[in-house]
Amino acid sequence: MSSSAAPIRTLLFSTLYPSGARPGHGIFVETRLRELLKSGAVETRVVAPVPWFCSTHPRFGDYARLAATPAREMRHGIEVRHPRYFLPPKVGMQIAPFALAAGALPAIRRLQREGFDFDLIDAHYYYPDGVAAALLARHLGKPFVVTARGSDINLIARHAVPRRLMRWAAGRAAASICVSGALRDALAGIGAERAKLRVLRNGVDLARFAPLPPASARAELGWPAAPTLLSVGNLVENKGHHLAIELLALPAGAGGERGVGPDTRLAIVGDGPERAALAALAQRLGVASRVVFAGAVAQERLPAYYSAADVLILASSREGWPNVLLEAMACGTPVVATAVGGVPEAVAAPVAGRLVPASPAPSAAAFATALADLRRAGIDRAAVRRYAEGFGWAETTQGQLALFSEALAGRREAAGAASGVPDASDAPGAPGVPQSGGEAR
Repeated sequence: MSSSAAPIRTLLFSTLYPSGARPGHGIFVETRLRELLKSGAVETRVVAPVPWFCSTHPRFGDYARLAATPAREMRHGIEVRHPRYFLPPKVGMQIAPFALAAGALPAIRRLQREGFDFDLIDAHYYYPDGVAAALLARHLGKPFVVTARGSDINLIARHAVPRRLMRWAAGRAAASICVSGALRDALAGIGAERAKLRVLRNGVDLARFAPLPPASARAELGWPAAPTLLSVGNLVENKGHHLAIELLALPAGAGGERGVGPDTRLAIVGDGPERAALAALAQRLGVASRVVFAGAVAQERLPAYYSAADVLILASSREGWPNVLLEAMACGTPVVATAVGGVPEAVAAPVAGRLVPASPAPSAAAFATALADLRRAGIDRAAVRRYAEGFGWAETTQGQLALFSEALAGRREAAGAASGVPDASDAPGAPGVPQSGGEAR
């Protein structure tokens, strides 16, 4: 885009976006947007709906944090609106896109009345967000693109109704962005037209995630000078933190030549519903004194954790494009990770780390073997950083700009507007669209 061209006006639409109440939620979506805005070629607003909930009392946990989400806020100079939508229990998955679209439409219309008549919708996460974006785009007469992120395609698409709706939305989209080649293949596997699928991986902020002297980082965190493994991610079962804990409990020398040893420690960064179970596992295996649960850590603090660790362990059973791998490597820390999703594309050279086969299901012993092999080869933190420098944001930003320009060039093919709330009469298996009176003010 030439410097004299008017900026493309985008509406970023996703439930996967941070807020003052949940600052870490969907941080990777915000990061990509912030990098895109640095180009000066885009102007944007964000509509990030949240499910309606009645109380902010702390006893309701995550639901209370949803209720505490502000209706409107500024984040890093970006205006974000959080309209509410109603999601009935038990039937939520099947009607979620329709409820989401109906709840978001008044806020989007308000944006237009206030003068932000955007050119296209930039949606993130295929279900329910991408399907809702298709409904909104049809109603508003705008082109749209959707970014597939991982579990939307690898997990939710296993269900028949969401799969049909995602296939329908992919057919209507100007294009679908996939954060890895593996995810592109998976999306094509549910019936999306391969010619409309583009791979634009997430990058890493190489300025923020930069190596710190390991000894200084450990002193900052209060860690002893002992071999330390790191596991980062939400404390949910599919992230595989339990395998990292089991790794500590293996006999000294497991995996060959001290893949683990009795002095090895593990730091787990993240929070979630499995925390109590993981703590109980560490206690049961006799390694509780060597496991640190650091809880959720702000982005600006993560480089110290990565730099203080010897190796990052990512034992996930499924992934799209795990940003923690790039963040760790940018800090000079090699990784040992399950070869799922886009992981082999990120860890594509021996200097970066080792891969553990995903099939059969990986075990702690398999991770110990890979860790021992990595240590035998020798860890060169400077070389790991050089490898990570190939994962900046410039290519992704240019790819998005080209894709948006193509979408606008073909906007005459966008569906016309209809009256009332979004109509999904041609969406397969579509239920009626619930009305919503919620509007961000």
